[in-house]
Amino acid sequence: MFKFEDFSTFQRAVTIAGLGPAMLVGCTVHGDPSLATYLPAAYGVSLAFPWGDAKAKASAWKPTAPAPRALDQAIRGITNNFEGLVGVAVTSIDDGWIVASNGERPMPQQSVSKLWVAMTVLDQVDQGRIRLEDPITITRADFTLFHQPVAALVKGDAGYTASVGEIIRRAMQMSDNTCNDKLLRLVGGPDAVRTFLARKGITGVRFGPGEKLLQAGTAGLAWKPEYSMGNSFAIARSRLSPAVRLAAFESYVKDPPDGAAAAGISVALARLKRGELLSPTATAWLLQTMDGAKTGRARVHGAVPPGWTYGHKTGTGQDLGARTAGFNDVGILTAPDGKSYALAIMIGDTHRPVRERQMLMQQVAQAIVTYRN
Repeated sequence: MFKFEDFSTFQRAVTIAGLGPAMLVGCTVHGDPSLATYLPAAYGVSLAFPWGDAKAKASAWKPTAPAPRALDQAIRGITNNFEGLVGVAVTSIDDGWIVASNGERPMPQQSVSKLWVAMTVLDQVDQGRIRLEDPITITRADFTLFHQPVAALVKGDAGYTASVGEIIRRAMQMSDNTCNDKLLRLVGGPDAVRTFLARKGITGVRFGPGEKLLQAGTAGLAWKPEYSMGNSFAIARSRLSPAVRLAAFESYVKDPPDGAAAAGISVALARLKRGELLSPTATAWLLQTMDGAKTGRARVHGAVPPGWTYGHKTGTGQDLGARTAGFNDVGILTAPDGKSYALAIMIGDTHRPVRERQMLMQQVAQAIVTYRN
């Protein structure tokens, strides 16, 4: 049994020893949670690590009203007729009920987890440790992978400087991975987000090791800095054997390090809207930022009728063939009379076409609107 206290120590030891995947089969690694994505399950390594409230049910919050039967039946019908792993939860912010179908199962969050990073930053703003006006500079050394439009703004060694508030907006509205990773380091890393979640009593939500390690592990790779540049990551991933890719993908879907239950997310969003997680100023700022989201316009947004509003955060994972590990939309749907509903739609794994996934999400929104009418 190997025992290492942190990822860097473990990585150096493996490199020095020249250990390959086959030589690690049957070993158990204890220590920092990020090791789970350095050694995906495809390598045959047994991992023991402190995920914290990994599969905690969203039971700390208790509904104060019975769920509407018609809406409950509608949501269950929508999910039961979908071919794939899906969880849905809708919480009435004003009336205190919750409707859920498979709402306790942890699903891959992917970029939905940017929501918790943004909350952690704003919590530190509330504490006076950070100001939204503070400047922050992004350089090439900050690049992550996949969607990072800010990279086009990084010029030479000077990089790109903007306010913390602007970087949050880019992370939340454009789902920029590099902006989110920069904010994550600003607040103190994954442990700072986990501490925020625990302190605020947000259950059913776990926070992973950060974008680089999460995506590398999902693919079956060990992270290397060069993967941030160009298409290096895609090339390295394409060179893996199909067996390694499949095992890593299925291991991630089965027990995602960034997994969250739809009910846990829905309840947390309801508490955000009610002002229970952040100061009134920070709450209003974040909700307004979510209202301006540019991603996922064909998901829930595609069924939002005139007079209603929807502020949200999407998340989309890696593909393996026709399958996608994480296709999500979470947010707050508000009726013309001001009543609001916090919803979370988490598709953890499916091979169904993107359009069918989008239509499932739209059907949930339509069910809520029909219930109100």
